[in-house]
Amino acid sequence: MKKQMAACIGLVCTGLMAPLAQATTTLTVYSALEADQVKDYKEAFEKANPDIELRFVRESTGVITAKLLSEKNNPQADVVWGLAATSLMILDQQGMLQGYVPKGVEKLNREFVDKAHPPKWTGMDVWAATICFNTVEAAKKGLPKPESWADLTKPVYKGQIVMPHPASSGTGYLDVSAWLQMMGEKKGWDYMDKLHVNMAQYVHSGSKPCKMAAAGEYPIGISFEYRGAELKEKGAPIDLVYPKEGLGWDLEATAILKGSKNLAAAKKLADFSVSLPAMQLYEKNYAVVAMPGVAKQNPYIPTDYAKRLSKNNFAWAAKNREAILQEWSRRYESKAAPKN
Repeated sequence: MKKQMAACIGLVCTGLMAPLAQATTTLTVYSALEADQVKDYKEAFEKANPDIELRFVRESTGVITAKLLSEKNNPQADVVWGLAATSLMILDQQGMLQGYVPKGVEKLNREFVDKAHPPKWTGMDVWAATICFNTVEAAKKGLPKPESWADLTKPVYKGQIVMPHPASSGTGYLDVSAWLQMMGEKKGWDYMDKLHVNMAQYVHSGSKPCKMAAAGEYPIGISFEYRGAELKEKGAPIDLVYPKEGLGWDLEATAILKGSKNLAAAKKLADFSVSLPAMQLYEKNYAVVAMPGVAKQNPYIPTDYAKRLSKNNFAWAAKNREAILQEWSRRYESKAAPKN
């Protein structure tokens, strides 16, 4: 039987499945992975586990987190593969995660693994804030290249910036959380008030602002490093700016949902998620991965990238997420893009 090509219809993604005659278990996987990553990750797992077929349900971080919480009393997912650690901490607070020690987890950086015994989640990779700056469009408009978060509040940038909506996008939330942590809450909200004046739109995807900047729709898009480096490598006229105050960031991570009817298969996915083959897949997309010694230097990402990450209290970001999003929406929702 020929393998089927990847496709996404609504929330549900299928792709490159092992022959159906071999698959004995269908594992439902919720994910905020980028759509173009799902195909490769799914294919690699199913090749190593031909008796398991993965059924991906993917969307942006905020949508997947809300969906999981809404299904708390009737879980539909077996496992989460690729969701912000701060989101998984919220699920854990609700008693929704199954503790498990994946085979080989001891090879990971301990900072990438939940401190509980057994851990409720295990890290995959880091993604962090980056400003995508279209040099061609900026030159047409006489815009200087920003070097800091503070620069983005200058009047010259009014109406020239797009960023992810923090309720929809994990990238948007890591920005907001980082500003509040770096600057303190009062100065952080004051900063976002000034940034809002210059904001053209808050969009519902972490990668979209960089895509919009690359296409020349807006000269400045607040996004994350992987998408920026990928677009630049493909020839987009963008520079990647890593603001000097520090980069907000989060971990992508894996977790098993409590009550999974396919626990044995879910554990196999958790095992695979921390394996060297999986880390080599993550490394194609990210500059920092959970297993030391795997990541290779990307020419478009600074060699000291890891040192530029801001101090991040994940527990604080998870505990205060709902209150922060409510306050953010009260202040800034007027510029939110329509949801598709």
